[in-house]
Amino acid sequence: MIGTYAAVAAICISSLAIGQAAVRLCGLRGWSWLSPAVGLALLCAVCWGTVRMPGDGLISALAVGVLTVAAVIYLWGREESHGREALRAGWPVVLGALLAASLPFIVEGNFGILGTSFNPDMSQHLLAADRLAEGHSSQLLNQGYPLGPHAIVVTLDKGLGIGLVQGFSGLTVAVAILTSLTALAAFRELPAVPRTAGALLIGLAYITASYLAQGAFKETMQALFMLAFVLALREADRTWPNLPLRFVPAALIAAGSIYTYSFPGLIWLGPALVLYLLGKALFAAGGADLGDHPSPVARGGGTKSATGPAARALGLAFVVFAVLALPELGRMLDFHSFETFDPNGPGLGNLFGQISPFEALGIWPSGDFRLAPGDGAISALGYYLGIAFALALLVYGVIQLWRRGETAILAGLGAAALAYAAARLAGTPYTAAKAIEIAAPLVALSILLPLLTQACRLSPLMGDKSDTRRLGLPAAAALFVAAAGVCSLLALANAPVGPTSYSSKLSEYRRLVGEGPTVVFASPQLLEEEHGEPFLAWELRGGRVCIRSTRDSQIPPGTRFAIRDEGGWTLTKVSDPLPGKSPCPLVAERQARQGPAR
Repeated sequence: MIGTYAAVAAICISSLAIGQAAVRLCGLRGWSWLSPAVGLALLCAVCWGTVRMPGDGLISALAVGVLTVAAVIYLWGREESHGREALRAGWPVVLGALLAASLPFIVEGNFGILGTSFNPDMSQHLLAADRLAEGHSSQLLNQGYPLGPHAIVVTLDKGLGIGLVQGFSGLTVAVAILTSLTALAAFRELPAVPRTAGALLIGLAYITASYLAQGAFKETMQALFMLAFVLALREADRTWPNLPLRFVPAALIAAGSIYTYSFPGLIWLGPALVLYLLGKALFAAGGADLGDHPSPVARGGGTKSATGPAARALGLAFVVFAVLALPELGRMLDFHSFETFDPNGPGLGNLFGQISPFEALGIWPSGDFRLAPGDGAISALGYYLGIAFALALLVYGVIQLWRRGETAILAGLGAAALAYAAARLAGTPYTAAKAIEIAAPLVALSILLPLLTQACRLSPLMGDKSDTRRLGLPAAAALFVAAAGVCSLLALANAPVGPTSYSSKLSEYRRLVGEGPTVVFASPQLLEEEHGEPFLAWELRGGRVCIRSTRDSQIPPGTRFAIRDEGGWTLTKVSDPLPGKSPCPLVAERQARQGPAR
């Protein structure tokens, strides 16, 4: 527990300090809720750029420590009044997100690897981080896999002595907090209660919470960067229209996406930028009738076209992005052949089939996002009613965003829709599900920003209670917040928490035992309390594996190797195997990835 929350605190503090310092250096005066995303993006780039230097991560830890201290010194005294205001707005969001993201550990009663019964992929991430910490190569490293998040975890390990398991758990929880804080950039004009509720629902939208529950930190980070990129474009028009470096925060966020998600990250960010520029031109050309609160672009203020100062601002941002992304170019080229992108492969991963895009709407009353409507405890009718309600609110939200000239948000929503369509038509169910998760915070933003804004204006406490509009929108907002919140909490409460520690020994033994048959004797706590069986099966995939408790010392017939947990994994070759056919099942890669439903 201490290691996990120490990792959460370290990542959040460094991200906030470094991000705010970077935003201020771009010319902004005052606090920006883009700081969490900008800071995390820079952490990914800095840690990955230094973690492979001599010292096996020690230089990376020193670099982050120096940057954090320097950022605090730079901000000290400059952010005194704005800092107090940000603290008042931010602490309820931090507390709410921390409690919600901690729900898996609270329910399970232990801290460990998230989602081992849902998705055993954390085994690969732990192995890659372990190899990175020791200065060795790994399969993911050789394939060009983006390892910025892993570098952060190694930095925590070398700098603060936080174990790899606790580092990844802390990173996953921290991303939930930082995403919720980033959403405050859109809600700063709202009262405290709706502002906090909106930020939490965006940061922990149902399918985002579901991915957190299975320890899928890369997807939640990419969702954060997509949300922050869109909000950075929005701020460039609304808050920083005259700053020469107004697009640099978006460029820094895009660089973080590269180090987290490699070139696929640009599949979301690139179209969002193009649609944003097209939208600006459209609204500037015909933005006279855009409702009561058009954007500065639509009113004719700010930047009207991508010429002159705007073109120079974009050019500077592209230079910053290119400088930060260039060191990763070779690895991005290597990554294009990664197995996940093969449309001819099985493409299911840990899924049972295609995931419904309606899950992005936030109302999906199931503890397992992989289940179809009616397959859980709630009837299919409950799902369809929730979908219809949320879809109606999304349509209302899009109309209001259009009337208000919210170019950036609409562009982000359009880019997310295009990315999902491409993944659904030309990709696999696994990649399509990722596209839904990355879109979810933007879908929640598109519903909640217009809904909560109008609901606060039309509250019965602020006008004639006989006006049905003053009752309808606040009631719809309260119902959506309650329903979507319950669904997210349901997903988090259903998350399995696996082993509390990690050893690379099993991965090393997999090469030695081959097809086996092999028996693994693990502690009852690992098997019964920490959901260790799917994790062990994944570690030894590709052969016949029996998993037994250490209480059962009998070696099954036909077994060639035995692996025992004796304060550390030990491998022995069975010198005189019992005659007979081995009862150990073949653990194929696809079978191990799917694991049992829960």
